[in-house]
Amino acid sequence: MENKKKKSYRPYSHKRSTPKDVLVKVGQKFPLTIKRLGINGEGIGYYKKKIVFVPGVLPNEVAVVKVTEVSPKFLSAKVMSIREKSPDRVTPLDEHANIVGGFELEHMTYAAQLAFKKDVIAQALEKFQPRDWQSINLRDTIGMQHPYEYRNKAQFPVRKIQGELKMGMYARGSHELIDLPVVHTQDPLTMTVMRKVRDLLEKQSISIYNEEKNKGTVKTVVARASQTSGQVQLTFVTNTDGFPGDSELIQAIQKELPQVVGIFQNYNPGRTSLVWGDETIKLWGQDYIEETILGKTFQLSPRAFMQLNHTQMTVAYETAIAALDLKHADRLVDAYAGVGTIGITLADKTGEVRGMEVIPEAVDDAMINAQINGIDNATYEVGTAEQLLPQWQKEGWIADALVVDPPRPGLEPALKKEILRTKPEKFVYMSCNPSTLARDLVELSKVYRVDYIQSIDMFPQTPRWEGIAKLTRKK
Repeated sequence: MENKKKKSYRPYSHKRSTPKDVLVKVGQKFPLTIKRLGINGEGIGYYKKKIVFVPGVLPNEVAVVKVTEVSPKFLSAKVMSIREKSPDRVTPLDEHANIVGGFELEHMTYAAQLAFKKDVIAQALEKFQPRDWQSINLRDTIGMQHPYEYRNKAQFPVRKIQGELKMGMYARGSHELIDLPVVHTQDPLTMTVMRKVRDLLEKQSISIYNEEKNKGTVKTVVARASQTSGQVQLTFVTNTDGFPGDSELIQAIQKELPQVVGIFQNYNPGRTSLVWGDETIKLWGQDYIEETILGKTFQLSPRAFMQLNHTQMTVAYETAIAALDLKHADRLVDAYAGVGTIGITLADKTGEVRGMEVIPEAVDDAMINAQINGIDNATYEVGTAEQLLPQWQKEGWIADALVVDPPRPGLEPALKKEILRTKPEKFVYMSCNPSTLARDLVELSKVYRVDYIQSIDMFPQTPRWEGIAKLTRKK
């Protein structure tokens, strides 16, 4: 496939001298031509050679903007009006798409979103320039037939503001909570549960957290739905270890929301930017909900990680299976294993799977999930790859294949070093950050050839990127 780009959204800025004599004040207005989109979906233009970041605009648009922040190296601004519109502009379905996060690209045609996400990885490679980066095959982004209603988990803060109970998301760049009765990217089942729970919290007069006073109980409500079983798991994140009125609330939920099969409380006291605390207890119902992926069943506890988009997660796993091209004699390492979803899905295509994870509870869940699916050739251990790979080698177990799915910061340096030392022949890197993938490829490309990178739109209507890189050890 040819790697030609019809458009370039240029998420990374070119080297430009930063003008020191540009006098700009907060509140100042001026017209701005948008040159490209940044990696976070914001429009980028230049005012007297000084870079300006503007949410909600598209390349080649001319907008009148108002400065909201002045920094020595950049300006931030908001749109006041658009004089010249892009043909890629559409009306967002969500009323608050330009106010809260999670809809950063909803004003953009879906075809243009997919092109942007292919270009994001192209520009990351251009920035970091791993070996032979210009010849890497960048496949067109795999999108969704219906790029809405895909998020299987809703995680909304709850506050009482001027006597009104609000549940939703914060406005960008502020601490103003916007009540959201409708979110078109959410699975409708999660929104049905969330709105009913909001009404029940108000009806039952449940104590709601007051951030200013640092008092009250319920801070955040989390609903996760299984897209194959229809089960919903509900968690109340609380400021207090007690939960006044929880018995009456649970009874009301049982009556009004039969799809909820388990209710939990997570204790996370005080003012903190972290949503979850360390302690989770079951208030009622099942310990897990079940989700099915490519014929395998997985039990999910409230804190267990799973992709928010079941449809595209399935596409990603199918892409990884094809890229690894496993044989029944192969030994596969599943790094960053989580609850074992990737390794267990691949287990019947290889000789043996060994996975590692630093969270003991996740390892326990992975072993349970292997047992549920009758998988006897997959084992999981607590520890890091740099600890376990040398140990396994001493035992005579040498990996032929490797799959990694790291968090946004990418591979840890010690793991990269271990990969370059052990050199598994087959290697798939599942990434959620084009920048750290391109950075990691600088070292990995010394040993591996990058056959292709397949972008997958895991989060439509947002700039978030997901991709799979197929690497093969050089001869």
